[in-house]
Amino acid sequence: MTDSAEFDVVVVGGGPAGSTLAALVAMQGHRVLVLEKEHFPRYQIGESLLPSTIHGVCRLTGAADELAKAGFPLKRGGTFRWGATPEPWTFAFSVSSRMAGPTSFAYQVERSKFDEILLRNARRVGAEVHEGCSATDVIEDGDRVVGIRYTDDGGNRREARASFVVDATGNKSRIYHRVGGTRQYSEFFRSLALFGYFEGGRRMPEPNRNNILCVAFDSGWFWYIPLSDTLTSVGAVVRSEMAEKVQGDSEQAMKALIEECPMISDYLAPARRVTTGQYGQLRVRKDYSYHQTTFWRPGMVLVGDAACFVDPVFSSGVHLATYSALLAARSINSVLAEIVDEKTAMQEFEARYRRDYGVFYEFLVSFYEMHHSEDSYFWQAKKVTGNSQPELEAFVELIGGVSSGESALTDADALALRLQANTADFTTAVDALVANNSESMVPFMKSQVIRGVMHEGSQMQMRALLGEDAEPETPLFPGGLVSSADGMFWLPTDA
Repeated sequence: MTDSAEFDVVVVGGGPAGSTLAALVAMQGHRVLVLEKEHFPRYQIGESLLPSTIHGVCRLTGAADELAKAGFPLKRGGTFRWGATPEPWTFAFSVSSRMAGPTSFAYQVERSKFDEILLRNARRVGAEVHEGCSATDVIEDGDRVVGIRYTDDGGNRREARASFVVDATGNKSRIYHRVGGTRQYSEFFRSLALFGYFEGGRRMPEPNRNNILCVAFDSGWFWYIPLSDTLTSVGAVVRSEMAEKVQGDSEQAMKALIEECPMISDYLAPARRVTTGQYGQLRVRKDYSYHQTTFWRPGMVLVGDAACFVDPVFSSGVHLATYSALLAARSINSVLAEIVDEKTAMQEFEARYRRDYGVFYEFLVSFYEMHHSEDSYFWQAKKVTGNSQPELEAFVELIGGVSSGESALTDADALALRLQANTADFTTAVDALVANNSESMVPFMKSQVIRGVMHEGSQMQMRALLGEDAEPETPLFPGGLVSSADGMFWLPTDA
């Protein structure tokens, strides 16, 4: 026997993408069902966040206050031992005028705790959440997806009908292919990651104590993420041609990789690996960089890792997941409110999501390609970390997750105060550097894609500052849509 129920939206997956979308749609009074196969709290990788998620998306969903109470370590930037110089270099989010002051930090989080806060928040604002439920397939009516088939916590077969089905089940999704297209894996980012958790590792001195630390070595690079005063997430990312280094005995492989990287070896000298509980095993991830060739079909949309993932080096995973959820929620809200038609709304979602993914991808290709050269990006980045020239601010805005031009990804009140103190036109400065072909110019800033992002960021900042007195927001794409003032809907340009 199969039971069936009716909803406006069924979200498959209760991680950051699913919880965010469920909250933003439920807040508009729609009937939302979240189906999560695990029982929270549960383990998940991806513990280092960006300011855009904390001060933008989580503020919109109402989860920001609970996150602030959770006691997560404050991440004020990142520290890299990478490139031609033997000395580590550090960036701070506060370098960017869009993140200075009260929004110049993110969190390092235990995902079991972070994800539970977001899922609980989705339930608090009106979503119906069922854990222990595993989706088996979508329900179709012609070309349209009209629901989901799943098994509940008791093993019973059930159906849920809905106007929209959202796949937020991550890289191991069982239903992503039902949207159409194919999953294409990156030929460039063909790396493997071996990771585990350690107690008692050393910390960097203040104010960088809780920064993410990334250290390059001959076989690849390490991440070192402080999750508490004593717990550290440690992962080695190795190139595919060195896959044998992570094969066989994982314990011996991890020890050998740590010994190969003196800085990480020193930081872990007093530490012991966690061998029990959710952090007790060494894990391997491979083929993690990919994108689906289509993100939606009538009645169905992919968000977060179900759609795409780039690379862990700049912690973009949760940012892209929550940002895509915001974009998709706007599209769904707008269609259900009959503001715009489904095709127009979903095309706006997909174009913006692919664009943000593309910026990170393009930047990271440069980041990896040039690291053997004395004139590489890393050497340039090392030299600019001691000043506040435009290229440094652009770097920090990109890796802080606010370069998309979304006013919703920054705190509007704090943004207005900062802009009053610093009204220089950042975009003009960038264009001047490009025109002069400045030798101090960070190479990725010469990209037309990233320069476009900076133009939009400047425009959105002025709109947030001036409110109704600002010039109307312009669409990112010809004939495209603009977001409503509250960030919850798309509006036609003539609205």
